[in-house]
Amino acid sequence: MAARPWYQDGPGGRILLDDHWLFRADPADEGLAGGWAAQTDTAGWSPTTIPNAWNAGDDSDASMAGGVGWYRRDLHVPAKPAGADWIVRFESVNYRATVFLNCVQIAQHEAASIPFEVPLSKLHRGVNRLVLRVDSRRDRASMPPGPGGGWWNYGGILREVYLRPVVGLDISELLIRPVSAHELLVRATLSNRDGHLRRGTVNVRIHGVTTQLGSVRVPAHGSRSVSRRIPVHARSWAPRRPSLFEVDATATADGRRVASYRVHTGLRQLGIHPGGRMTMNGLALNLRGAAVHEQTPARGAALLPADHADQIARLRALGATLTRSHYPLSEDFLERADRAGIAVWEEIPFYQLPESAMRDRRIRQKGLDYLAAAIKRDQNHPSVIAWSIGNELPATPQRGQRAYIRDAVALAHRLDPTRPVALALAGYPTKNYFSAYAPLDALGVNDYFGWYPGPLGQIVNRAALGQYLDRFHAYYRSKAVFVTEFGAEGNRTGPVGEKGTYDFQAEFMRFHLASYAKRRWINGAIAWVLQDFKVRPNWTGGNPLPDSPWLRKGLLDQNGRKKPAYGPTSRTYKRTRPLVRR
Repeated sequence: MAARPWYQDGPGGRILLDDHWLFRADPADEGLAGGWAAQTDTAGWSPTTIPNAWNAGDDSDASMAGGVGWYRRDLHVPAKPAGADWIVRFESVNYRATVFLNCVQIAQHEAASIPFEVPLSKLHRGVNRLVLRVDSRRDRASMPPGPGGGWWNYGGILREVYLRPVVGLDISELLIRPVSAHELLVRATLSNRDGHLRRGTVNVRIHGVTTQLGSVRVPAHGSRSVSRRIPVHARSWAPRRPSLFEVDATATADGRRVASYRVHTGLRQLGIHPGGRMTMNGLALNLRGAAVHEQTPARGAALLPADHADQIARLRALGATLTRSHYPLSEDFLERADRAGIAVWEEIPFYQLPESAMRDRRIRQKGLDYLAAAIKRDQNHPSVIAWSIGNELPATPQRGQRAYIRDAVALAHRLDPTRPVALALAGYPTKNYFSAYAPLDALGVNDYFGWYPGPLGQIVNRAALGQYLDRFHAYYRSKAVFVTEFGAEGNRTGPVGEKGTYDFQAEFMRFHLASYAKRRWINGAIAWVLQDFKVRPNWTGGNPLPDSPWLRKGLLDQNGRKKPAYGPTSRTYKRTRPLVRR
């Protein structure tokens, strides 16, 4: 019996391909010339399971720089459903993937943390060989940019792989969007993957009631959508008080069912009011939380469902009502956040790119394409409350960044007009108002006052934090302001006045949380980070006694043990109501 998919929602019929894989390292990058995609024997290949990070546990400079590895798996075409075409879906491959089927290259893809699908149009009876070449080397145009930027560069197939059938018509997308407190917009997109015109009908079932969305003629190799507004009565979704319901869609053609798609979602309304107060269901947000990173000491970024469950459990134990990462988190994690009532600031890894890169239209387009893919994948999750288009771009926006912000906001608003579009900024007090941020709905401040020195030492003194926050709010009074990062390294015992000690970290968290509590217009604050993780060789993180390559700003260490800062932070979070009256 095929293993169940890791996440519930999505198209029906998915088959998890987590076992029977082989791996072969290619340190000299000779596999293409050597014909590894066509190799019939298994010499040089080793058994592995997916997900897999081939350099987990290797803290060398070469590991961080990236390399090339190959994966392969034999496929037998399932007998059912009869007459189906098959698609393989990769949830995350870092960083560039080249896909081969039966010795023939059939697809390429760039970027981790977002899925891609490949039609397997040349399958034959018997054994079919699926081969994937993965190149984890990153350059200035990568997201995040390389070779040493961002976080530890784990190469491999980092999330699960699925095989799924298509019988004539495919429900390629199902959108469930709350348009009022008691009404949904439901839109299904039918895709026709063969060379004949087909007519399809889509029905959806909600709370036992079936509604026909419509019937449509779908041209060969084309797509058409059908939609309808449907009244629904359900308790609203909210942080700590999640409420979900199921939407089941089925497509029929020529009198038979050909496709299905399931979504679990929730009703909740977001808004931004004068003064920058962001609301959910008419109440003002007052969220507190911690960022997460996909990494374990043993498996690197190749997380399993149990790891996602642990992260959610640790966020709940902390009292968190909000989380964030620098990239879209896994579908399994997001479904667990939906069920746990933890809001998500979703961000794409358009991360610390210099102005020279953003002046390149091709690099900006990569960001836009990534943003569109993230919105398409995650638009049904009630936990996702914002689309963040990047993090810590140059502090003074110039032509390239202005163009990116303008285009990214327009794209996100077009694809999803119900959520705010945001950007996370490095918080520096010498920066004044910038009109480049005018298109944005929300702004995130990365607050390290009293930890990093900042340019010219301007954030050395934590006492300057309050004045900076008040001035920032005055500059951007119509924007929903969040604190998207705050934290200090803690890796040893020592006096409270010594940076890097546990007591310094605890006092840092206390001071900053108290500063936020005085400012009701701060819609949420996210500690950086929940748990320690590896960044890069020679990482210091502002710590006078660093522990490279580990970032030690976690409230938990890499093994999940609580640091002294955890207790007071958790007590503050647990007594903070996530929704309050404006």
